[in-house]
Amino acid sequence: MKLHTREWGSGERTAVLVHGITFDHRTWRRVGPELAGRGYRVVAVDLRGHGLSPRGTGAGPLERYPLEAYTEDLLETLPTGPELAIGHSLGGIVLADAVERLKPARAVYVDPAWRFRQWGLDPTTWVAEREATREGLVAHNPHWSAEDVDAKLDALAHWDTDTAMALAAQGSDLPAAPVVPSLVVRADGSTVVRDVDTETLRARGFEVRTVAGAGHNVHRDDHEGFLAALDGWL
Repeated sequence: MKLHTREWGSGERTAVLVHGITFDHRTWRRVGPELAGRGYRVVAVDLRGHGLSPRGTGAGPLERYPLEAYTEDLLETLPTGPELAIGHSLGGIVLADAVERLKPARAVYVDPAWRFRQWGLDPTTWVAEREATREGLVAHNPHWSAEDVDAKLDALAHWDTDTAMALAAQGSDLPAAPVVPSLVVRADGSTVVRDVDTETLRARGFEVRTVAGAGHNVHRDDHEGFLAALDGWL
């Protein structure tokens, strides 16, 4: 399916941004303009079942939201051959699957959830986020701005929880090797890219950097730290 997109800038270079589960393109509300200011045309998607993109179709969650469908949506929507591609969490899973055909010059994976099942993380717990209150979000994300909190609450309201139910029945693993020059930006004490994963990824040819003090939503927890981690990759 064609996905809803948001664009910033009109530079000759293209950057594409892929968000994580429960979010939408607004997770990049500061990153998009920053890249545009550096000469990029930036295209951020809403994955199927998120934001203003269509819902999946089929008899059940797994039929509506198989991982391979996210990949095909991305390839249907985004321009081939961007200069830069960035994927966060679920977006990192999808980007890694699409990268060979998307053909970016460089790929950045932000705390990608490649091994969420191996580490015993249950995606169905995300369904409970639909009941999140503003006060709860602020308490759990003290570094977020009011705009980030508003965007998260609205993204949750437009999110199809069947995406989480489908993920619970699927799985992925660390990529065997980077298809293009690739950077992994991980959270401090990441629960999805753990120390053993970091060692494996580096041995396989990935560069891995950690943003000190940042949680899973690295780019929102520490915008400046995230940009610093991209030094040499923009």
